[in-house]
Amino acid sequence: MAGPAALSESAAAPAGAAVSLRGVTKVYDSGLLALGPLDLDVRSGEFVSLLGPSGCGKSTALRLIAGLKAPTSGSVGVSHHSGQARAGHSNGFAIGFVFQEPTLMPWTSVRENVRLPLKLAHASLAESDARVREALAQVGLTEFADAYPRELSGGMKMRVSLARALVTDPDILLMDEPFAALDEITRFRLNNDLLSVWRNLRKTVIFVTHSVFESVYLSQRVIVMTSRPGRLSTEIRIDTPEPRGEDFRTSAAYAAYCRMVSNALAPSYAGQSGS
Repeated sequence: MAGPAALSESAAAPAGAAVSLRGVTKVYDSGLLALGPLDLDVRSGEFVSLLGPSGCGKSTALRLIAGLKAPTSGSVGVSHHSGQARAGHSNGFAIGFVFQEPTLMPWTSVRENVRLPLKLAHASLAESDARVREALAQVGLTEFADAYPRELSGGMKMRVSLARALVTDPDILLMDEPFAALDEITRFRLNNDLLSVWRNLRKTVIFVTHSVFESVYLSQRVIVMTSRPGRLSTEIRIDTPEPRGEDFRTSAAYAAYCRMVSNALAPSYAGQSGS
């Protein structure tokens, strides 16, 4: 499910940062050290990708930021929304989370799937109607408001999931490999659409992916993580003119950045066995 995640007020990110992790580790009950220590700052309005091998703690980091899990040690700071508290927000700020699977309710319409976080937040019908219309328009699904999930393609289902995350107008959008299961053409199209949404709304986006090509195309900054326990290995800033489009995807600069990120990622796979 995609939607808001309430966070504790015990930690706040430094000025100018939306998210700040300091010395964060996660040890599971089995004794497995899954993550860290990890230090990371993400600026407000920045688009950052976390890239690394399977099992390196990328998804765990997202869940710690969202407050869905607690760190074993260290601190997770999240900036407060400066305006008035809104429906779906906890103490004036919120996080939207888009998971790898859209997890839509099959028995109800696109409109009602997107409305769910507002319903759980007890928003008024008038307010939620307006927000749902806006969120569906942002992802290009206005004409499909009355459709059911079974009538949608995989890409359209993921658009619904994104709309459900956006409907609370969150400050931070966390995305956990949302396009991994889609075909390449659909994935390219949704990458373009996501960049358009980000440009228009200027949300802070933290995007987990296994794809070097996707990370370079989408991000202002790529965070390459080590194999488990995941730590920050390399930061690579993707410094290219906006807006990005197909010209960038086929450019020499794009290819050069992909090589740079691939080279930075290679040590994370060295010595790994299996997949």
